[in-house]
Amino acid sequence: MKILISNDDGINSSGILAAKEAVEEFGHVTVVAPSTQQSGIGRALTLFEPLRISSVYLKDGSRGFSVSGTPTDAVTLGIFELMDEQPTLAIAGINTGENIGKGELTTSGTMGAAMEAASYGIPTIAVSLQVSRGDIKFEDGHIDIDYSFTKEILKKIVKNIVDKGMPEGVDLLNLNIPSHPDSDEVAITRLGERMYNPHIQMRFDPRGKPYYWIDGTPFKGDKEGTDGHALKTLKLPTLTPLSMDFTSNLDSTSTWLD
Repeated sequence: MKILISNDDGINSSGILAAKEAVEEFGHVTVVAPSTQQSGIGRALTLFEPLRISSVYLKDGSRGFSVSGTPTDAVTLGIFELMDEQPTLAIAGINTGENIGKGELTTSGTMGAAMEAASYGIPTIAVSLQVSRGDIKFEDGHIDIDYSFTKEILKKIVKNIVDKGMPEGVDLLNLNIPSHPDSDEVAITRLGERMYNPHIQMRFDPRGKPYYWIDGTPFKGDKEGTDGHALKTLKLPTLTPLSMDFTSNLDSTSTWLD
C-alpha cells in the first residue's frame, strides 16, 4: 500500500508518529503535515501566498515533509507533488482530542485533511484520541500520551480495509478513541448533534476596548446510538461512516418547491 498520513497538530506531534507506527507494516508511508499547529482551521486551502515544503526528520529517524500551510494544503501537496502515485490509503491523525458530532465536523483541521483525501476517491480514516486534559489539545509538538490502545484499534480498521476494502457507499471513516476505554469493542455510530456549545468571552484591552474569545462548553445532550454517547458515556471506540455526498432528499425538495 501507499499510505499518506497528515494531521492538524503539526509535523512534530506525537500523534502523527503514533499513526505511522500503527500502519507502516501495511506498506510505504509518506508523512506530510503542517509545520505548525492548525487546529480548528477546517478544510481551508491557501490560495493567496506561496507554500513551502521542508524535508524533516521525525523522532524515529525517518523522513517526513513539513508544509507551511493548512492540513488541506499538506494533503494536496502530498498527493500531487510528493508521492509518485495516488495513495491507496490516507490517514488524518492521531488527533489530540476527539472529533465528534455534526456541529464541529467541518471545523476540525483533522477532518478537513481527511475530507480532502476522500474527495479524490482515496479510502480515508480520520482518527482522534479523547484527552482528559484540555491544556494539551493545542500543543505544537510532543505530548506524553499512551497511544498503544489507539494504535491497536487503528491497525484493526486498516486491516479490514486491506482485506475487504471500504464499506459500500462509505468515503471516510471517523474513528474516535476514549481516553479511558472500557472495552476494545468498536461501536458503529451515527453523528451526534455537536461537540461543544458555543461560549463567547468578552474582555477589555488596556484601552478599554472590548475583544472576544470564541470558546465552548462540552455538549451534554448526546443521544443513544451517536458517537458522543458511545465515546463519553459507554467509553467505547466509535467508528462513524461518512459520505462526501452531502446531497439530501431530492424528492421532498422537489415537492416543497412545487
